[in-house]
Amino acid sequence: MTLSISAGGFSLDGEPFRVLSGAAHYFRSQPEQWPAIMQSLRAMGLNTVETYLAWNFHEPEEGVWRNLDRIDRFLDAAGEAGLRTIVRPGPYICAEWDNGGFPSWLTGRVGRALRTSDESFLAPVRRYLDRVVPRFAAHPSLLMVQIENEYGSYGADAEYLDALAAALVDRGVDVPLFTSDGPSDVALTGGSRPQHLATVNFGSNAAGAFDTLHAIRPDSPPFCMEFWCGWFDHWGGGHVTRDPEDAAASLREILERGGSVNLYMAHGGTNFGTWAGANHVPAPGGGERLQPTVTSYDYDAPLDERGAPTEKFFAFRREFAAVAALAAGDGARQTGRPGELPSLPELPPLVERAEVAMTSRAPLEFTLDGGSWAYPPSFEQLGLDHGLVRYRTTIPGPRAPRPLTLEGLRDRAHVFVDGELRAIVDGDAPVVDGVAGPAELEIVVESMGRVNYGPRLGETKGLGAVRHREQQLGGFVVDALPLPELPAIDWGAHAGSASASPSRPGPAFHRGTLELTAAGDGHLDLSGWSKGYAWVNGFCLGRYWERGPQLSLYVPWTVLREGVNEIVLLDLDGAGPGSTPGTVVLTPNPVLAPEPAPEAGR
Repeated sequence: MTLSISAGGFSLDGEPFRVLSGAAHYFRSQPEQWPAIMQSLRAMGLNTVETYLAWNFHEPEEGVWRNLDRIDRFLDAAGEAGLRTIVRPGPYICAEWDNGGFPSWLTGRVGRALRTSDESFLAPVRRYLDRVVPRFAAHPSLLMVQIENEYGSYGADAEYLDALAAALVDRGVDVPLFTSDGPSDVALTGGSRPQHLATVNFGSNAAGAFDTLHAIRPDSPPFCMEFWCGWFDHWGGGHVTRDPEDAAASLREILERGGSVNLYMAHGGTNFGTWAGANHVPAPGGGERLQPTVTSYDYDAPLDERGAPTEKFFAFRREFAAVAALAAGDGARQTGRPGELPSLPELPPLVERAEVAMTSRAPLEFTLDGGSWAYPPSFEQLGLDHGLVRYRTTIPGPRAPRPLTLEGLRDRAHVFVDGELRAIVDGDAPVVDGVAGPAELEIVVESMGRVNYGPRLGETKGLGAVRHREQQLGGFVVDALPLPELPAIDWGAHAGSASASPSRPGPAFHRGTLELTAAGDGHLDLSGWSKGYAWVNGFCLGRYWERGPQLSLYVPWTVLREGVNEIVLLDLDGAGPGSTPGTVVLTPNPVLAPEPAPEAGR
């Protein structure tokens, strides 16, 4: 298979070809779901599927590799469905994914060298490519490979981009390489290279975007590598949607301009575990605050979180059917004639609604001894990716009440004074007023997702300093609970401890069981609980938070089983006044907070 590129478009083995692609990330779904997802993409009228590779998903600890086989298994599933593939290995991917795909052990070490040609960064990148490139370079479905990702929105180090391109070629990539950037002169001149295809990312105004691309890179055909057909949600914000007909009209404009397109997202999936990223936004009164992304990555995509077609799917299918038909016997070729598209696959059934009593409760225990420190260490210094870190120290006394400031807190913390919960705080430098001494101080910090976009990419987690007014406190004893792994809990030792009556506000584990006659897709409704993490049969579904907009977590059919199913929550804030959360509900459909849903503005 040979893909050729000219300013007028693409040809595949000498025949005209238009790339009609959709993004679906193997790390946001389960392998058992891939055949149905691929068949659904074909049924929408696509001939290609695109995926990022997430470095931290594969090397969470330096030198410890996992799940590499999912790369080639995903490509195999695409090929079996008759789809070509586009691979975007990064090393930076953004994707609203934790740390933009970078392992925290790497960003905690390289600092300002991140995404530059500095050898301290490039050396581990090459080792990463040594592992992943053999998984896709020779795959028969491979159509093209991306260099970095939207680099022009971050930097302009041409030597870095050239080094990445050379590393890909040296490891066996022999298909066209490309870059993707926003449709601006700054992004395209900083992020593209003249010897490689340039593409643009946008959600509307195809004419303007393609005109800008042509003005700066007249050798590159019109290609929208990320057509933003939906958007993602942040905790505490509204649920973002885009009208299907509005999105279809923007897609039609791309196709009428003769453009190739990659839907972002075609299937969004789920940020299971602790993989959701975060952004920085302006804070009231100045500065910035962390804005974490929710667990769901539904993205208001044509295929919903579980892979079922939406109204947007059928609107897009109409547009694709109008411009191209899949050639008989070859899902990758196009005849240019309207025609019949493949039928949709049958999906697993939805579960029936069932209430689950959370009958057991166990106190939070920290399993990792972090030792003694003169200052509060970061998560990275402790070798911890995500979880809870407890910092313990003392405030000397006697002294009058003074404000306690947690400097460099980019996430969220429970502050205990002499064993009593004094405050739950977040922000870069939150203040707890009226803390006197002497006192035993205990600060439990939760990581809420690392920044995935912008100049604060690679920030550390934890605490920077603790000040009692102007005085910096020292002498910390530190321990931690790594997440998302479910720790071993001796439920028998806490028998009779009811989950509906926590002994005090603050973190605790809760457990219940549910018996099913058959597995299916469902959602775990956590309305009435505060904030925390949920596991089903030991699999971490992700974070939940009462502030919404997401109030339930998607439970794949691959996680549930016939017979007894165990549900465990780590609820961090405890029951609110007058609240008795003793149950969760397994429901067929997602549950959202009732606030009005704003339209996507991008």
